[in-house]
Amino acid sequence: MKLTRQQRQFGHRAMIYAGAALASVICLFPFYYALITSLRGGQDLFRVAYLPDAWHWGNYITALMENGIARSLLNSILVAGVTVGLCLLVSITAAFALARISFRGRKYLLFTILCVSMFPQVAVLSGMFELVRFLGLYDSLGALVLSYATFSLPFTVWVLTTFMKSIPQELEEAAIVDGAGTWTIISRIFAPIMGPSLVTTGLLAFIGAWNEFMFALTFVISSGKRTVPVAIGMLQGASQFELPWGRLWPPR
Repeated sequence: MKLTRQQRQFGHRAMIYAGAALASVICLFPFYYALITSLRGGQDLFRVAYLPDAWHWGNYITALMENGIARSLLNSILVAGVTVGLCLLVSITAAFALARISFRGRKYLLFTILCVSMFPQVAVLSGMFELVRFLGLYDSLGALVLSYATFSLPFTVWVLTTFMKSIPQELEEAAIVDGAGTWTIISRIFAPIMGPSLVTTGLLAFIGAWNEFMFALTFVISSGKRTVPVAIGMLQGASQFELPWGRLWPPR
């Protein structure tokens, strides 16, 4: 039996929707399971169930109040926010210089910036530790801001430089004729045009700073200065061999 055109189109759409639904289930299931795990009691964690028998909201209260996760949330927000602001301020000025000012070695500098972003954290951990200790930032949130900005800047500079090159030169020339200075051109002309790229790079820098664990564990030892990933990693149950799975998920 030969299918009509409408039947073939319906079949194609059905396959697309089925594939999208399957991909959504695969992507969202880990988050769903984490959510229901946070609402289970200790004994329920050893049973495979996709809905908890009872909703244990006390896990959230215990994690936020008794384990100091609320303080760690504030630390993470502060560190990530300052990191984003610092990265965007430095990146947009560096991107202006790399995209608009001609100087010898500009292409090599851009290539070097790209190569620096490929270094893993563990490769520079000892060097960053010595720098943090030399600057007197050990066991402070400033050490995290410095280390996070160091790893976020190469990517943000590269992205903003590429975007700034696409802005017409005539806009800058018209502003110069009107007497605008360099900072005025960057802040009042380029920044509004580059809004989408600034938001994108800022979000990526924020997510990277929020989820970072190695530097936060190495450079900060005081419990009141820990960020969320480290605070969650330090959670303990009734004994040193017990992991409180119900309390591990609420803060995230």
